[in-house]
Amino acid sequence: MSRQVVLLSNPAAGDGHAERAAARAAARLREHGIGVLGITGADPADALRLAREAVASGVDALVAVGGDGMIHLALQVLAGGDVPLGMVPAGTGNDQAREYGVPIGDPEAAADVIAAGHVAPVDLGLISAEDGTSRYFGSVLATGFDSLVTDRANRMRWPRGRMRYSLAMAAELANLRPLPFRITLDDGTVIERPLTLAAVGNTRSYGGGMLVCPGADHGDGLFDATLVGSMPRLKLVRFFPSVFKGTHIGHREVHTVRSSTLRIECPGISAYADGEFIARLPVEVSIAPRALGVIVPA
Repeated sequence: MSRQVVLLSNPAAGDGHAERAAARAAARLREHGIGVLGITGADPADALRLAREAVASGVDALVAVGGDGMIHLALQVLAGGDVPLGMVPAGTGNDQAREYGVPIGDPEAAADVIAAGHVAPVDLGLISAEDGTSRYFGSVLATGFDSLVTDRANRMRWPRGRMRYSLAMAAELANLRPLPFRITLDDGTVIERPLTLAAVGNTRSYGGGMLVCPGADHGDGLFDATLVGSMPRLKLVRFFPSVFKGTHIGHREVHTVRSSTLRIECPGISAYADGEFIARLPVEVSIAPRALGVIVPA
């Protein structure tokens, strides 16, 4: 029986790269003799509905074409099921594709990985908020300074792209203040102190390769949480480049913990996961062991 996959894409992802990547990946998959159904949706809710209908009809894989946001949407369909996730990276960050070794910038090579069909079971995170929101995530949950930057960038209409985030970061640095976090771990330990940010990693990176949780392992049944203490503005500016290398965990202001669950509280702070807004704190975060199959290079 021939294989059938669904290509879920966002034409706007990666400044339009996703649409071209989807066409190239679909052509290569068909060369492998794989049937391809492409869906986009008028908006994220419509794309989610179409993806659920396609998966329920019986397919061999759901392939997310785009960035981490599109993968995040696909996770809401696939978590806990038998249909695996394929990736054709075409976004800005592509952190989850990077985590699993999926070729970036080469839709045909990504399609070859999907055609080979090697599936690895991986953990997911599950977020539950007091407003009733419940969402799975694959990479990192971000709260604190980084989520404040994203809040501000999302309110800005100009400029586009990374420059918007650079300006938003400059504005938040000017307003930098210690944030009163309270974090409860699975063994009942309570961490209550001022922090700059708290990042909870199922995988290692966010923001296009920032290794904020360099020790995270997507298959060990635990989160790695990176807690960055409050620090002066100039020190924080010097600190951030070390996050790209993962060497920040050696700073005395940085504390790392491992836990299967966390409750995170901090007034006025948002939670983002896979780059997507989830809810305002507080949230409960729990690990969902082996909740997803990811198609990875053999």
